[in-house]
Amino acid sequence: MLTLVPDTIEAYAVAHTMDSPAVHERLTEVTLSNTDCPQMQVGHLEGRLLYMLARLINARLAVEIGTFTGCSSLHIAEGLADDGRLITCDIDPEATAIAQTYWDQVSWGRKIDLRLGRAIETIATITDPVDLVFIDADKTGYIDYWEAMVPKVRSGGLLIADNVLWSGAVLAPDEPSAHALVAFNAHVQADARVENVMLTVRDGITVARKL
Repeated sequence: MLTLVPDTIEAYAVAHTMDSPAVHERLTEVTLSNTDCPQMQVGHLEGRLLYMLARLINARLAVEIGTFTGCSSLHIAEGLADDGRLITCDIDPEATAIAQTYWDQVSWGRKIDLRLGRAIETIATITDPVDLVFIDADKTGYIDYWEAMVPKVRSGGLLIADNVLWSGAVLAPDEPSAHALVAFNAHVQADARVENVMLTVRDGITVARKL
């Protein structure tokens, strides 16, 4: 699991955070045993944060860029309003087939609308105001995803980006993803359309509020 804090502190924080529904434990086990990069799955703390943020703003339309096996999708969808919808974008039919199996096991899975294909093309089809965005896909595409989504987010809506610290590599970037995240973080910091905070949850997460 990717985390920037000591394991003992992580465990303490998990012990003092609300439980996740049991479906997450089952999905985590399958992800660990059936995928090559299970660390791509969001952890318990980040998942509950996504749930809480969706609840706090009473989100009705959310967009997720990067689905993987659907753990973050479940957290976000659970936090949406009863009539809410999550559009989640990915290009991997195998990982998302795992996701769909577990979405089908809970009532709020019905809120999730999977779109296979290039996320930029899917984003272009969205016309309703978006309440919440979660970016967790190819790091070199983060700025493009950000620029495509910011105009579609309502005032007071949230844009959330994962892996913004890249295991600390943003301090001394030496490969394309790290360089891309350094550029993305600077881009968000300079964006007058939002107010933002970077948190050291898991592998770093940025939360920005559209002004």
